[in-house]
Amino acid sequence: MQTWKLKKKIKKVQPSTWKPRFFAVVALIATLVMGFYGFPGVWNQGAEFVQAKTGWLPPTVSEEPFRLGLDLQGGTHLIYEADMSQIPEEDRVEALEGVRDVIERRVNAFGVSEPVVQTTTTGGTYRIIIELAGVLDVSDAIDLIGETPVLEFKEPGQELEEDPTEEELALLETRNIEERAIANTVLSRALAGEDFDALVSEFSIEKDKDVSKGIFENITADSYFFDYFVLIQQRGLYPGQVNGNLLENDDGVSVFKYLSAGEQTEMLLSHILICFEGTTGCTSGISEIEASIQINEVKEQVTAENFAELAQQYSTDPSVLSNSGELGWSTADRYVASFGLAAGGLEVGEISSPVLTEFGYHLIYKSDQRTAPAYTIQRILMPLSDIYDIVPAPSPWINTELSGKYLERAGVEFDQNTGGAYVALTFNTEGGELFAQLTEEHVGEPIAIFLDGEAISTPVVQQAIYGGRAVITGDFTVEEAKLLAQRLNAGALPVPVDLLSQQTVGPTLGSVSLEKSIVAALFGFLLVGLYMVAFYRLPGLVAMIALILFAFLNLAAYRLFGVTITLAGIAGLVLSLGIAVDANVLIIERFKEEYASGRDFISAVDEAFKRAWTAIRDGNITTLIAAGVLYWFSSSFIRGFALTLSIGVILSMFTAITVSRVYLKSLLFWKGMRKPILFGVKRS
Repeated sequence: MQTWKLKKKIKKVQPSTWKPRFFAVVALIATLVMGFYGFPGVWNQGAEFVQAKTGWLPPTVSEEPFRLGLDLQGGTHLIYEADMSQIPEEDRVEALEGVRDVIERRVNAFGVSEPVVQTTTTGGTYRIIIELAGVLDVSDAIDLIGETPVLEFKEPGQELEEDPTEEELALLETRNIEERAIANTVLSRALAGEDFDALVSEFSIEKDKDVSKGIFENITADSYFFDYFVLIQQRGLYPGQVNGNLLENDDGVSVFKYLSAGEQTEMLLSHILICFEGTTGCTSGISEIEASIQINEVKEQVTAENFAELAQQYSTDPSVLSNSGELGWSTADRYVASFGLAAGGLEVGEISSPVLTEFGYHLIYKSDQRTAPAYTIQRILMPLSDIYDIVPAPSPWINTELSGKYLERAGVEFDQNTGGAYVALTFNTEGGELFAQLTEEHVGEPIAIFLDGEAISTPVVQQAIYGGRAVITGDFTVEEAKLLAQRLNAGALPVPVDLLSQQTVGPTLGSVSLEKSIVAALFGFLLVGLYMVAFYRLPGLVAMIALILFAFLNLAAYRLFGVTITLAGIAGLVLSLGIAVDANVLIIERFKEEYASGRDFISAVDEAFKRAWTAIRDGNITTLIAAGVLYWFSSSFIRGFALTLSIGVILSMFTAITVSRVYLKSLLFWKGMRKPILFGVKRS
């Protein structure tokens, strides 16, 4: 009987080969791309060669140079000392930081590339150290840095950025002569009896002249046209008479005719205002119902005798602290309709019932009334140029008397309800009075705060502010509020700075340092490469290929993130190179141990990377922690070293663990590479 033995053919499953090879190709392409990005001149020369041969120009790479520090490209090193003799000891560090901020902005505005500005407070001295890389003639910068910071408060208006030139003044005078000549011609025609309406239509620049015919009524002593009122009274003009001279004011130059006289009732009024949420200019958060209840409660107790006192106590009018609610002499048509109508219906000494306007609820007290002359005129308004028409781009701000010399201090405070940060300002007595007057005149308008000619804040005045204390509110973070306070204090505190030393590093010395650094880095890289190949053979060669990518990645990172390269930074790069080599050494030694224990090449590689990872990870993390401490708590050169070291450590983990692995595994899929002699290993 024949028996059959079934034999099962077992096929050994081979690991997939396409993934390692794919990633190896990607890593190789990445090496070339990073190399061309780090050294774009090589790629661009190749692109020019292709264009010469084919007529097609491949995409080129920007050849912007690396940013080099003071020690590599030359420049100037300045040391200033701040005089803190007039500053309280507890404010000196903050004042020094404020001066540092101002100097840094001045240097940036001067156009210096990558300036370094830092402060030191050792040994009871307060110094500012400035490094201006690439700048050898800094006389103008020194003059700019040494100025005392200037803090200014400005109001809306027009002001020239600089004094007009003689040519501009001459042009203005010529233009004014021509404009006055035309206006005098019109005046002569009007005095000769020519139809005034026709002259208005022909020459006036009033926008509504076709409707108004240039006629203005109810001109009184306190109206916008008071200068016409004064001329009529001083010269004794009669109705229908044309004024015999030109009148020049902010509107232009005009010829006017006195038409008729009349009377206007003027009232001396006071009011108590209770505003509520949603009314114009109101900062109170109460509702309309609450405001109505409150105004009626005040109405029950108010009298002519206590009106001013209750206005001080209850009114939300921003100007009440200075005028006790008194509005002065005026006519009913100068107020909003409901207010003027209610005031006109009062008897002298009478107090109104609550009156609702767009501003809130009012109680109105009429303390006196009189009749005053009111005139009607007709004018022909013609242009009269001023300097703002000659000099382009005037500033929209006008200087006031208030400046940094009146500011005692600025500090960061917090809103008790919202927790938001704001900046509190404290003025001296004279400054408080100037600030009160300024805010009275500009309720609802912005006031700009300038430091060194630059607007750093333009808060809107919500109400007149008295007592020499104000706040600047906004959507500030704590750091933004602190920075603004430092800038204000820098302009307010008298902190003069004196130049202690000026040291120039010549470009020749800098270029020599750069050349020596490059030679040292290349020589060190070559020695490490020779050692790795000689001692570790094929894995050493793979490690060197990964290190080339590591070097290219570092240079690309310096370009991408704008790292300023210094001698200390190059030291950080070289040290990180050693760390990258050390990671490869750990992996290769672990590979030798795994192969000696009986594993095949591929599994030995996998296990080597797996077991070496924890040691590499822990060592690199501790290095990153040390570099972080150096970066945050040291000066510029040490920070440069810490930065390049950190970048190198992060990239070394990537190249050692990822790139070296895919290169090795890709090579091992070729049987010809699985030879112990190529790896310097043997079985135990």
